[in-house]
Amino acid sequence: MARITTEAATLRIVPANEVSWDDLGAVLGAVRCHGDLCFCQRFKILTSQWRSVSDEERAHRLRTQAECGHPDSETTSGLVGFLGDEPVAWCAVEPRTSYVRLTRQVTWAGRNEDKTDEGVWAITCLVTRIPYRWQGFTYQMIAAAVEFARERGAHAVEGYGMLTEPGKEITWGELHVGSRNAFAAAGLGEVTRPTKRRVVMRIDL
Repeated sequence: MARITTEAATLRIVPANEVSWDDLGAVLGAVRCHGDLCFCQRFKILTSQWRSVSDEERAHRLRTQAECGHPDSETTSGLVGFLGDEPVAWCAVEPRTSYVRLTRQVTWAGRNEDKTDEGVWAITCLVTRIPYRWQGFTYQMIAAAVEFARERGAHAVEGYGMLTEPGKEITWGELHVGSRNAFAAAGLGEVTRPTKRRVVMRIDL
């Protein structure tokens, strides 16, 4: 279990539609996924189309999906964590059907359930700003995402975490999907291990 610092324990977590685009951009604006500015579109754009979508277009898509600045919206694409008024963390969580690549890649190996089930939600990305990392924010964000999905009618929540080993460093670029331990702490259990280091985690609500 990660050490939950005093700061992490006071994290205020709100739906992304209730925050400004500037706040969300402060967390995600400089984040690169496999060398590219991603804006949480990696699982939403097919590999064959990725290079044809510019950084600006990815940012525009996230802003639209998150409904930033529209607190009355009934949809959004994630949660933002604040320390006081400072945005420090992000968690992407939506119905699994929002992510076209999830059922086309290794995370689907060995599974034969209904790919179109909108009641299954997925946690696909967790980002903490550099000055605030390694304080347990990811644990707080995952727990909040499970409750967020539950309140919106999800009957299950999945994550696609990485296995970590004590004393062995894992690059942040790989760990943006979260660790197995962080998902387990929120009550998710293993479904499959499609690779040596990737674990599909799930909780039925």
